[in-house]
Amino acid sequence: MQNESRKGFTLIELLIVVVIIGILAAIAIPKFAQTREKAYVSAMQSDLRNLATEQEIYYSDHFTYGGTTTAVGFLPSARTTVAVGSADATSWDATAGHSGTGITCSITYDPTTSGQVTCS
Repeated sequence: MQNESRKGFTLIELLIVVVIIGILAAIAIPKFAQTREKAYVSAMQSDLRNLATEQEIYYSDHFTYGGTTTAVGFLPSARTTVAVGSADATSWDATAGHSGTGITCSITYDPTTSGQVTCS
């Protein structure tokens, strides 16, 4: 009998480690994607709420709501697009989208609504 000292891992041990890492990645990647999409939706909702504040400031100065985001001095978050659909002296509405998701959020403000942000 020879007394050989063997150092290193066998092929089976390495294969088991690779399989375990693959299973962990299969669990973690979808969770990360869901978390990222939630962050995008939160950014769109926040932008629409900030636009509502800017619209009220604009209204107090001009007695009408601004028809564009640049008119009211609003800058959206990075990779978020916000567009005012219509605006007059009593109401306005806007939509927001993000390049990282297919979800769109919108807000409508008129005398009968409270300006809730909805996403779909």
